[in-house]
Amino acid sequence: MRFEWGFQGVRLVGSLADVVIIIDALCFSTCVDIAVSRGAAVLPYQWKDQRAREYAGEMGAELATPREEGGVFSLSPASMLNAAEGSRIILPSPNGSELSVTAEALGRIVLTGCFRNCRAVAKYAASRGDKIAVIACGERWPDGSTRPAVEDVAAAGAVIAQLPGTCSPEASVAKAAWNCAKEDLGKFLESCASGRELTERGYQQDVRLAAELNASAAVPMLQEHAYRRVDLQRGLIK
Repeated sequence: MRFEWGFQGVRLVGSLADVVIIIDALCFSTCVDIAVSRGAAVLPYQWKDQRAREYAGEMGAELATPREEGGVFSLSPASMLNAAEGSRIILPSPNGSELSVTAEALGRIVLTGCFRNCRAVAKYAASRGDKIAVIACGERWPDGSTRPAVEDVAAAGAVIAQLPGTCSPEASVAKAAWNCAKEDLGKFLESCASGRELTERGYQQDVRLAAELNASAAVPMLQEHAYRRVDLQRGLIK
């Protein structure tokens, strides 16, 4: 198991892996888990401008808008409770979506994991390969550079802790972060910088949804530019 950060991390260790797992615990990965659990397909898109609207039109999908615009879908996990069987949702994100698109271009199996589905994702990943790269997205500083996010380290550790095999030193540190967070995951997420920011903006429900440990058995796999739920009985994308 290898653990790394961001775009360069995907390129560095993802190219050597059988399976790449993208982690954006409070927003992107939790949104995808909730949506695919309800039978929706989520199409990650790395730009949040007019290109996203054009892409939604081309794909016949509904565009997730910024939280503040009050659309049906957004990067708010609570909004994905509106997803229904057969929905197609374009999810723009400079973190989770960009890393997902980058990982898919490497030709590897690409999954996304969070606290809600860490057990299911780890089990499926272990069934598909021996070399597994877990990539934390983090947040962004105002200048666009990666801001490490402790919740992503802990969520990566929650996945890594359930994988067989040998850990890199970085992966071992992620496991240690998870051992710290799991004592009281709800409080941990509420207290971390990203959790406080969401709470101050009125998105406490998003933090609560993200903290529902192993509430989901969904395994979101990226295939043909869309995350869909894996049918674990047949090993196929639904």
